[in-house]
Amino acid sequence: MSAKSAISKEVFIPHDEKMLAAVQVKRRTKKKIPFLATGGQGDYMTFICLSVTNKKPSYVSITKVKQFQGSSSFIKRSQWTIDQLRQVNGIDANKDCPEFDLIFDNAFDQWVAGLAGEKCTFIQVLHHTCQRYSSARKPEFVNCQSKLLGGNSILHSAADSVTSAVQKASQALNERGERLGRAEERTVDMMNSAEQFAVTAHKLAMKHKC
Repeated sequence: MSAKSAISKEVFIPHDEKMLAAVQVKRRTKKKIPFLATGGQGDYMTFICLSVTNKKPSYVSITKVKQFQGSSSFIKRSQWTIDQLRQVNGIDANKDCPEFDLIFDNAFDQWVAGLAGEKCTFIQVLHHTCQRYSSARKPEFVNCQSKLLGGNSILHSAADSVTSAVQKASQALNERGERLGRAEERTVDMMNSAEQFAVTAHKLAMKHKC
């Protein structure tokens, strides 16, 4: 089982939440935390996760989850609602890069993702989720590539692909229907012609007998 699948199963599913996205990160700048605050548990992996409750009304959360060295379990460390998110900084709007910042009402974190692609996917899903679930005051997305904010996003591309496939299938069915319709019309015409020919032939035969 992958780490993200395990996080979903251990941290979110028990609370009737669905994990929408997750990205493994490290701090770009070291935070000075007292030894006692960390519990002296040594190295750890950090994931930033986006989740939504299954029950209505839906509540969206951004959660910091950690897995400490030597442990197989994942621990929820910090959590914010999506309405506490003020700004998402993608750092570079011209190319894929692993760095990004999240600014909340009461926190500011500078992260670097394990892979630039994971960061891009996370920001893309986060932006889509904010547009859907945020209140009137939506967070600001700065220095983010346009493809992540709806221009040519994976979500839109997938939707376009499905729509295109449906349209092509519908067009093919319509064309097939038209061909079948024309074939049926030709068949009817041929049957009418054959029937007319038979009637004419019958009349000629009767005249010949007479």
